[in-house]
Order: sequence, then structure tokens, then C-alpha cells
Amino acid sequence: MVAPAGPVPREPFAAGAAILGARYQLVHEERIFARNGYLAGGDDERHGELAAALADPTVDAVVCARGGYGLTRILDRLDAAAFARAPKLIIGFSDVTVLHAWAQRAGVISLHAPVVTQLGLLSADDAAALFALVESPAPPPPIGGLRALAGGRAEGRLVGGNLEMVTRLIGTPWALDLDGAVLLIEEVGERPYRIDRQLTHLKMAGALAGLAGVVVGDLVGCAEKDGGAPDAEAVIVERLGGLGVPVVADAPIGHGSRNRAVPHGARVRLDAASGVLEFLEGAVD
Repeated sequence: MVAPAGPVPREPFAAGAAILGARYQLVHEERIFARNGYLAGGDDERHGELAAALADPTVDAVVCARGGYGLTRILDRLDAAAFARAPKLIIGFSDVTVLHAWAQRAGVISLHAPVVTQLGLLSADDAAALFALVESPAPPPPIGGLRALAGGRAEGRLVGGNLEMVTRLIGTPWALDLDGAVLLIEEVGERPYRIDRQLTHLKMAGALAGLAGVVVGDLVGCAEKDGGAPDAEAVIVERLGGLGVPVVADAPIGHGSRNRAVPHGARVRLDAASGVLEFLEGAVD
């Protein structure tokens, strides 16, 4: 377990680690609880810990303790070529979105999944979904009950994550390749006009030109302070609804009370009419 982003609170970490530790052998240093302002220690410390875990042949999966902020500060120091030669699972979400994008550029499927500090707050079903993806090469069960915001069917690689982090990668070597992809987005604490700005940025950059579909997860704390319109979902419909691709909402993924683990970079099939996201690949061999 590593802390490459924000500071890690001990109690939520202990709760999540207990769930993982009942099933797997966990390794982490006391350094994981370091704090340097809004970071879990300095850049050199966080990079050293993450790089060592990625390179360690005895480590099967690198589980991020927390999101927050900080991975963009060290991403350019990581050795993607070495990782591609000896890949392993990367597990996390939120700020870890940029690490998933880095893994995708190396051609490696990763897990958009709960971080350690979130795991203890989730249902046993969410933990079981994570365990199944870690332990089995089979595609995970489909996610149903999705609500169509724009109709259609699509097939492509599922990529994305936290919308703010997706936009921050534009213009960098790790920008997500969205051509033919199904884009997963979730957000926390961003007001509707900021979500508008994020999506407009992606459109102006040409990133959405070849998009196959969109899956919207949790939008937590994304309402206007005065309750005014438009709301975050209405912004998404206005910005993405005219792309001619299926757009669905209500995926149990993100910063809410559910966070279903999904394979980032795996092929999926999306049907807005039936409200189903079907997975065609798993995450491990």
C-alpha cells in the first residue's frame, strides 16, 4: 500500500486495511502517514515509495491509501517502459485517475476502485467486487439500472475517472486517448459551472471528437450553493448530449456511498436503452 497523493488519516486507513488484510498480505511503511501540507510527504518520498512498489517483483498489486492531490507532481518521474515489461495491478480512484492514465499509456489494465481509506465505509458488495477483479481473469458482472441521458449503443475501452483529473492531463504525454473509448466520469465538490468548464475544455481540445459513449458516476456535492439551475447533470446533458453517443447516469462509482471496482482500459459494451454496462474483459490474466 502506498500514499502517493494526499495525507492519510489513520482510522479510516486502519478500517480499510483490516478488510484487505483479512484476505491478502499487506505491506506498507510508517512513511505512509507522513504529511507535508496537503501532500502525504514530499515529492521525493512519495515518488520513491510508489516507484519501489511498482518495481518490486514480490508485489502483485499497488493499492493507493488515499486520493486527494499529488500524483501529477511525480508522474513524469515514473518508468512506464519498465512497468510495461513487468506490469501489476494499480488500485485506486480520484487523484489516482492520473496513474490509471499512465498505466493505460503503458498498455496495462488497472482497477478504478476504492482506496484504502474509503473501503471501510462501503458495502460488503463493493469489497467483493474488488476481490473478484483482483483474483479472477473473468469479466466482472454487468452494471445495470443505468439511466439514459442520451440514447444509443457503444463498444470500446472504459477509461476516465475523476473529471477534474481527466481534464488536467490534456496537453501532457498522459492525456487519455478517448478515440473509440467509453468515458467514465465522476466528480466531487465541483459546482455546475466548473463541470461545464471541464467538459468545454475537453471539447475545445478535440478530446471528445471520437468518443464512443459516456458513463456518469457519482456527482457528490456538485450542486450550486443556492440550489440554482442548471444542476450538474443538466450541464452534462447540454455539453455531451449532442455528441451522438450514448450517455448514461447513476453508475455506482465514485465518492458516494458505493464505489464499484471496474477495470480501467478494458473493453465494455454500453446500451443506454437497457441501462446496462457490460464488461468484455477482466483485469488479470
